[in-house]
Amino acid sequence: MNLSNGRIWPYSIAVLIILVFSFCVGTVIVTNSANIQESDLYMSDYQEIDGSANDIIEAEIAFNKKYKVKYLSDSLSIDSTVLKFIVSDSDSNQVNNAKFKVIMNRPELDIAIDLGEPKVVNGIYTFKSVALPKEGKWDILVKVYVEDLYRFYNLKADTITHEIFDGFEKLHVGSKTKKLIS
Repeated sequence: MNLSNGRIWPYSIAVLIILVFSFCVGTVIVTNSANIQESDLYMSDYQEIDGSANDIIEAEIAFNKKYKVKYLSDSLSIDSTVLKFIVSDSDSNQVNNAKFKVIMNRPELDIAIDLGEPKVVNGIYTFKSVALPKEGKWDILVKVYVEDLYRFYNLKADTITHEIFDGFEKLHVGSKTKKLIS
């Protein structure tokens, strides 16, 4: 069989089509075997959040105009993690009537710890000490209610480096840094 007189192109096209199809099948197989976790960032399923995304953004803007929430850390370790928050209004007066819903979780391990109600002393909301079942990175999902306003916070905690940072702010700062560099 002599392929030099122009009969090679149908074979090469057939080989390329089979190669592309096999890459597609391989992608589907690898994706199905991956351990993909749904995000519970807003403590609800994604259909509900998708339908009310504008309401969540408007609520965050309204909350930020009237209140500030600051995280205080006493301890962050696998044996004893204590979460403390201060809520203040725009005039820096401490607010004592805020309601919190706080969940610490590790989605890949299917672990979620609801911290319950905090104790409030002089505007400082202190949650009970929690022993974490595994060392490493933890998500701290916070929803703060003051009167009819609310806001979500996504804190990232690391028991190895003993640091906590706001997931949203970290992304925001990262995008600013990227713009300055490029």
